[in-house]
Amino acid sequence: MNVQSILARKGSDVATITQQASLSDAAAKLRDHRVGALVVSADGRRIEGIISERDVVRALAAHGSSALGRTTASAMSADVVTCAADDSVEELMVSMTERRIRHLPVVDGAGLLAGIVSIGDVVKARLGQLETENQALFEYLHQGR
Repeated sequence: MNVQSILARKGSDVATITQQASLSDAAAKLRDHRVGALVVSADGRRIEGIISERDVVRALAAHGSSALGRTTASAMSADVVTCAADDSVEELMVSMTERRIRHLPVVDGAGLLAGIVSIGDVVKARLGQLETENQALFEYLHQGR
């Protein structure tokens, strides 16, 4: 199973925000879209950064409520780890675990935004794989009876 199969099920829509938007706007967008991270992009295709719920909380802890008036750029991660549609679920699990990240934007061959996968998507895909394998083994073992 790969990233493309995950996107085929969940869709390739990505919630984005601009660098100039306030952290208050980012928090509202995270809530409204029911997501844990937003890709920072002026045009919805070129990735400039990523901002997660954790980033907003860290800004609040460091600056108090005044952080909500700061820009998204002030709290986003500019060094964004991405993946490709043909990357395997196993590769994503390793990357997310080693880097301690929960969201990976998916990029196409030109490096443009093509979707996003979360750790929840990866776990769901892996559980689906395991269920399929388990069912196949069960059927194989009980075939001859």
